[in-house]
Amino acid sequence: MYHVPKEQATVTAAASLPPENSPVQSPALQWQTPPGWETLPATDFRIGSFKVTGPNDQQADVSVIPLPGGAGTDLSNINRWRGQVGLEPITEAELPQVTVPVRLSGQPALLYVLLGKDIGILGLMQRRADATWFVKMTGDRPLVEQQQPVFTEFVQSMQFAAEQPPPAAPTGAPAWNAPADWRAVTPGQFLVAKYMIAGPDQAEAAVNISSSPGDGGGVAANVNRWRQQLGLGVLSGEELTQSVQSVGPALFVEMSGTDLRTGKPTALVGALVMQAGQAWFYKLMGDAPVVAAQQAAFRKFVQEVRY
Repeated sequence: MYHVPKEQATVTAAASLPPENSPVQSPALQWQTPPGWETLPATDFRIGSFKVTGPNDQQADVSVIPLPGGAGTDLSNINRWRGQVGLEPITEAELPQVTVPVRLSGQPALLYVLLGKDIGILGLMQRRADATWFVKMTGDRPLVEQQQPVFTEFVQSMQFAAEQPPPAAPTGAPAWNAPADWRAVTPGQFLVAKYMIAGPDQAEAAVNISSSPGDGGGVAANVNRWRQQLGLGVLSGEELTQSVQSVGPALFVEMSGTDLRTGKPTALVGALVMQAGQAWFYKLMGDAPVVAAQQAAFRKFVQEVRY
């Protein structure tokens, strides 16, 4: 427990939080609230607070808290959280075993996955010049495990107001011709473009297009991010290499699983293209019959984009 005098706080909590899916939550930090998360009032220390409800009345609590200064070592914080879920303390050398590297506002951060017998914690820490930021989900273990990809996307949507995100569509953005049956819709935050594709019996799929400077985190991180969205395990080494197909300038990957947001069987075809220091991501995701029917058109679309 850390006692911080209220008058020394370096970040002012928001007076109220906007509705779900609004990208602005505080004067200092912005984020995209995941669907299904219930926004709760902010408090003196929490600038963000959410309630997540799962099957069989499972519950989880999410908090976003800045604390001035160092706020303790990584090891002391992790062992405190481990105690909360009934796990034994670990050593400094063992920290990498429970660590997942992510990014918050474009900077590296550490996500710790702590799963006890009944309770789970997803805890993120990022040390910045004026404060240490904590983003934490605590709740019933099955729900916390199921929410890990959603929590990770939530964290990676965060952006400090003083740090403008890189433009989604840089100068010289590519041009493309979408198939006639792809319906353009307003893209969400961080997307360059989005299309919806209708299938029989109300089935549908979406095509998302986004961009990041450099390599966008690399092939492995993005393939595994997509896998986590479908409840699939992380791949590395030879398994990862075998899952990626190179066609011209594009790297394609295919997968199927369960959409963790909807609980529906879902298929995904993703593509990554590197052009002039910019990574372009194309993702076809939705009901398996629609994805299967559109796969050839999607591949052709990606291959014919003009950079």
